Amino acid sequence: MKHMDEYRDRDVAQALSRKIKETSRRPIRLMEICGTHTAAIFRHGIRSLLPETIDLVSGPGCPVCVTATEDIDRSIKLAGEPRVISTTFGDMFRVPGSSSSLQAERAKGADIRMVYSTFDALAIARENPDRPVVFLGVGFETTAPTVAAAVKTARENTLGNFLVLSAHKLLPPAMDALLSSGDLDIDGFICPGHVTTIIGTSSYQLVVDQYKVPCVVVGFEPLDILQGILMLVRQIEAGGARVEIQYVRGASAEGNPGALRIMEEVFVPCDAPWRGLGIIPRSGLAFREEYADHDAGRRFDLHVPVAKDPPGCLCAEVLRGVAKPVQCKLFRTLCTPRNPVGPCMVSSEGTCAAYFKYHSE
Repeated sequence: MKHMDEYRDRDVAQALSRKIKETSRRPIRLMEICGTHTAAIFRHGIRSLLPETIDLVSGPGCPVCVTATEDIDRSIKLAGEPRVISTTFGDMFRVPGSSSSLQAERAKGADIRMVYSTFDALAIARENPDRPVVFLGVGFETTAPTVAAAVKTARENTLGNFLVLSAHKLLPPAMDALLSSGDLDIDGFICPGHVTTIIGTSSYQLVVDQYKVPCVVVGFEPLDILQGILMLVRQIEAGGARVEIQYVRGASAEGNPGALRIMEEVFVPCDAPWRGLGIIPRSGLAFREEYADHDAGRRFDLHVPVAKDPPGCLCAEVLRGVAKPVQCKLFRTLCTPRNPVGPCMVSSEGTCAAYFKYHSE
């Protein structure tokens, strides 16, 4: 049955490819704003099934990649505080800061532990009541509700030693920043299915109304992506601009009210720095006063100098979609997955990492 499904999927993919080629008449640029989409597009050879009229551009969809260097530096400084246990997801270990990384600091003796969920970090806090345990909160709207739930649980159980360094990001403000910058002409957005299951399709309406750029919420299987591209092409060729859902098995207009409610109970939108995009208003999440005791940024002095990207690194430009990794002089030479210069080469969702693994140029 598996082999039959593979043949069927291949036939459907070829049929979708033909429809896209028949429908697409003029050059258009579509941006996927999710690192999972970026990796899937490369892994399944989606570009080879598209006509030359369609240019796929990767955007700021990798949460590790868009984390500002200053936030990395803060996490490194925090890890050096006496008795602090720092916890984070695996991708964050190797992201370079201004002069070090969490991996390097752990090698020097800092207590930095990899966890698979926020509640793993909460368990560590419960096991070490006399030590501050900090979770490095990185991620979009898919991650933030789970972090909020852990913080709420910590408060209910009087675990005052559980702290979060919040570097969370909100996706719609970044889309607005990309379109308002004037750096890049984008004809349509391939929107992430998992984020949209939380925030709902209504979150994209402002982008559609203000910029007349269509948005299609797309799943992560190759057929999902091809169908989503076809839906965008049809909208663009017809001169339309609206929000559509390809990922009907997971996304809806209202999203997940429960997840949004707990996120909004603990956090409030704030201005936040993005690598490559600068400060974007109301694009981050800060602690509400009621939960301020769990804010690592208030518990510790985490002021750091203004950081600069490494000389020659085009990670910022790649995240804005104005450059591709192959245009960077460091790509495949000084910057490799084993020795990353910028974060886009670290994460499995990073554009540079995807190009390195799958691109032949």
